[in-house]
Amino acid sequence: MAKAVRSQGKVEQKVVNKVLITQARPETEKSPYFDLARKYELQLDFFPFIRVEGLSGKDFRKQRVDINEYTAIIFTSRNAVDHFFRICEELKVKVSQDMKYFCITEAVALYLQKFILYRKRKVFFSADGSTEGLLDVIGKHKNNEKFILPASDNAKNDILNYLAKHSVVFAEVTLYKTVSNDIAPIMKAQYDMIVFFSPFSVQNLLENVPDFKQNGTVFGAFGPTTTKAVEDAGMKLQVKAPAPQTPSMISALDKFLGDQRSAKLPTKK
Repeated sequence: MAKAVRSQGKVEQKVVNKVLITQARPETEKSPYFDLARKYELQLDFFPFIRVEGLSGKDFRKQRVDINEYTAIIFTSRNAVDHFFRICEELKVKVSQDMKYFCITEAVALYLQKFILYRKRKVFFSADGSTEGLLDVIGKHKNNEKFILPASDNAKNDILNYLAKHSVVFAEVTLYKTVSNDIAPIMKAQYDMIVFFSPFSVQNLLENVPDFKQNGTVFGAFGPTTTKAVEDAGMKLQVKAPAPQTPSMISALDKFLGDQRSAKLPTKK
């Protein structure tokens, strides 16, 4: 069983030794997650709470959106990047070299290098990785561009509301759908920490393990929408990324675990 650190609240905070990452296991052992596990002697388990299934080109056509009629696109995840260019390839759509790209984080922006010739003058991203930061960037261009906003089939986000409120010309398109995996078997184990990367993973936990109690389990969340989902669920969130000093989840976990282990546990009298 995990040890616990005394806290002022009624629930004691656990010393994190057993961690569940709600994503698929990395394909290579060179992943920084395994470096982290060795550094802190963690038991690290991976299990994706959700999976993404792309829409076919035929289903995309039903949305009646001509990509070449738009001058800018907003990417809030790598999934959106992957499925946008997949659809373009399937439909044989050649994306204009003048297309502008607005990304939620620098990491998503850099990911575009897999698909386009990266130029700073046409790729923009949120300075702090937040939705607010992205909206600030979009706001500077909102009157000059026609935007495409790729989304999941059941996405709810502040970007859509912002574009509508400010009468920005845009089209919301569905490129993929999010499907919940069966998490009941993995949740039978007791974890000191669970790390989320999507609001849909949080939703899956709440809907399919309705009797789940946090009881001192440390929660981590990557991205503003995931953070909001955890907090809206009334859960305590202790590890957030990206942040100015911790731009990745790896760096955020490293800082949290290092701080926790450097703190002296009270000795028993």
